[in-house]
Amino acid sequence: MTLREPTPAPRPARSAATTGTPRKRRSLTWLRRQAHVQPGPIPPPGTTDVLEPAPTVAPPQSGETLLEDVLGSPTATAVLAENALVQPAPRPSFLAAVPAGWRPKRAWLSLIPSPRSTPFTFGYLVLLLGTSLLIRFGSSKLTGKLLAVSSTDAHNMARHPLTALLTSAFWIADGGWLPYAVIFAIAVAPFERRFGGLRTALVFFSGHVLATIATELPVMALIHSDVLPHSAGRWLDIGVSYGFLTTAGVLVALLSGRARIAGIVALELFVISVYVTDDPASLASVVTAVGHACAAHFGLLIWGPRLRSVARVAR
Repeated sequence: MTLREPTPAPRPARSAATTGTPRKRRSLTWLRRQAHVQPGPIPPPGTTDVLEPAPTVAPPQSGETLLEDVLGSPTATAVLAENALVQPAPRPSFLAAVPAGWRPKRAWLSLIPSPRSTPFTFGYLVLLLGTSLLIRFGSSKLTGKLLAVSSTDAHNMARHPLTALLTSAFWIADGGWLPYAVIFAIAVAPFERRFGGLRTALVFFSGHVLATIATELPVMALIHSDVLPHSAGRWLDIGVSYGFLTTAGVLVALLSGRARIAGIVALELFVISVYVTDDPASLASVVTAVGHACAAHFGLLIWGPRLRSVARVAR
């Protein structure tokens, strides 16, 4: 007799729902899904679970602000009183004590030279103020010697030209500093705001040197040929007019259309008015007028076309 093991019963075929994920992983996945579901409140027996509409919020009254307007969240519906919001403290102004009619306009304040926006113009005006105060309150003997050494007359140009050319532009003949401060604010400060301090100094002193040489060399030649007396070589020749007229000529050249024509006419009238109001009959006034014309046209015809294509300095 042969013993045989019983034939095992056939296993049921696995359905498509049970063939994908193992049982252990399916249970873990089910637990994770149930963990994300927040259980809601259990209704008491005998009641029906009905979704209630969201409560409506009454519109804010005057003087109140919705929290969603403050936080930028559409779900924030709390109401805050207006006085509960933190208001920024106002900045104290040094012009608060000045009457409103006396306060200067901001556009006018930007035209005043300052050490930050126009360091060359501001420093030059400070230096001219110091020399003007020295002429006014210093001893006449000391100031006389300083002016004699700084003058760009024919005598100094023949003996020490560099010293005379450098120092003559730091003095004002009549000591009137305030009119020159206004002129520098109009003719030099705008130039520096556009082209910077280094280029302003280059144009300013190049015009001063060129106009001085153009006027003093003929005087030296006339003295050497005995056409003029030797006393003409001691004329006091100081000032800053050659420099700022050169920068003014460049600014006029940068204009266009009718504005340039008006600027040229105003520049020529300024040169003529200085000559007429000085002493037209004297030879010194003629030499000064020629120097003014050379400086203005040097900036208008030479520096102006060269600087027209130069980009504005970034601030």
